Amino acid sequence: MALEGLGWIMVLAGLAALVLPGPGLLLLFGGLALLSQQYAWAERRLAPVKVTALKTASDSVATRTRIALSTLGALLLLAAGVVWLLGPEQPRWWSLADATWLPGGAGAGISMVVSGLVALLLLVYSYQRFRVRGERPPTLEEELAEQERDERERAG
Repeated sequence: MALEGLGWIMVLAGLAALVLPGPGLLLLFGGLALLSQQYAWAERRLAPVKVTALKTASDSVATRTRIALSTLGALLLLAAGVVWLLGPEQPRWWSLADATWLPGGAGAGISMVVSGLVALLLLVYSYQRFRVRGERPPTLEEELAEQERDERERAG
């Protein structure tokens, strides 16, 4: 029951992180992996999410420019999180309401720092897997065939 609850939380957080800072596909995949232990519908949706996540990871390190931009984005996210955590005073030139200066407080800062660190770790993983070892991401057909083989093995 606890794993099911964690799975749902990860799926919801992953969906939110698809549009907010954070590792959306990673959380979505992890949540679906947990839910697939109890629900056939989650297992069926696991392969497309896995393929999309691996394709995105491969694309992120396809060229030196993408690697540089991905690294820069992760470092900027990390730096913004540190600024949020330090909470500098609102500058005099800030003409908006006080509540609009670094909204979310420490929670937002921690989220950005964690997201930046996860992005850097995923970038290193992707670089190692797809550039150094030269692997290619699986196609959906290959992943579904593997999933079908696994189901047949479990059935007996």
